[in-house]
Amino acid sequence: MNVPALRSHNAALVLDLLRGAGEAGISRLELAERTGLTPQAVSKITARLRAEGLAAEAGHRASTGGKPRTVLRLEPSAAHAVGVHLDRDELTALLTDLAGTTVALRRRPVDLGAGTGPVLDAVTEEVRALLREGGEERAVLGAGVAMPGPLDHRAGLPGRVTGFPEWAGHPVREELARRLGLPVVLDKDTNAAALGLALRPGAPASFAYVHLGTGLGAGLVLGGAPLRGDRTGAGELGHQTVQLDGPPCGCGGRGCLEVLCLAAVARGELAGAARILGAGAANLVRLLDIDQVLLGGRVVLAAPEAFADGVREVLAGLGLTAPVGVVAERDAVAEGAAWLTLAPVFGK
Repeated sequence: MNVPALRSHNAALVLDLLRGAGEAGISRLELAERTGLTPQAVSKITARLRAEGLAAEAGHRASTGGKPRTVLRLEPSAAHAVGVHLDRDELTALLTDLAGTTVALRRRPVDLGAGTGPVLDAVTEEVRALLREGGEERAVLGAGVAMPGPLDHRAGLPGRVTGFPEWAGHPVREELARRLGLPVVLDKDTNAAALGLALRPGAPASFAYVHLGTGLGAGLVLGGAPLRGDRTGAGELGHQTVQLDGPPCGCGGRGCLEVLCLAAVARGELAGAARILGAGAANLVRLLDIDQVLLGGRVVLAAPEAFADGVREVLAGLGLTAPVGVVAERDAVAEGAAWLTLAPVFGK
């Protein structure tokens, strides 16, 4: 999709305010006040956005003087994005509109150990099937792909994924872009989820998204933006050593949070797993002074109260006051992956 309006920084500011206003919309005068742009500049930008189908009138609002103000809103159906969560044993692919609302979803089992070829075949098949659903021509901005780390998000290359070393250095982004004929962004699963959460209305300025599923990791948000690090290495929570000479971990270390926590889950000791998770969360709170801890992932969602209560208990016992919440959406990672493509449209 080649929309000239999307290439303007000022247009991105306006689009983000339209997104935040939702169905209620926002007037041109309010847009000018909140962006610092002149009313004339806002009028030109909104005229272009309307011509491109990205914005539409949402009625009128009473004015303190003169004629009622025309209210504008985002047109979500103007563009779409694909989000893919490539987990160790499951593939989730979804299509969202411009506002990030899921309009189609597909899911199937995969085995990351089956090799890059068969797994990327599955991703290609599911994304193509998504794009065919509805039988209508959709403008698609691109695809965001989220998978376990470590990986290099700038180069689009996975690293030595724990348990699946054959993925290290494979040109996932380049290969999928060629197969799909779409721009592709690759990032860690936890970073993608954290990005999607950070862009929700009312999101805290700093938080940690702690994901416990087939592995354990964290997505970190500081100052409203994801913290990836130069090598996408930030948030590797699962591979903190918390027990010297503990059981070996697939990463090559011993006594990692991930191996201890998943072993407790496998034994059915959820209270113990929650305490281990709480120890990791406490380390993040003390290290980064974050505002909130958010828990997610399939293991957490299978017993959300047990994990939330256990993590809260550990934090409280250490005198840490950061609130603990649970991200209830099963597909938070795939939704966040779509935002890897959508976020730049809104200047994020």
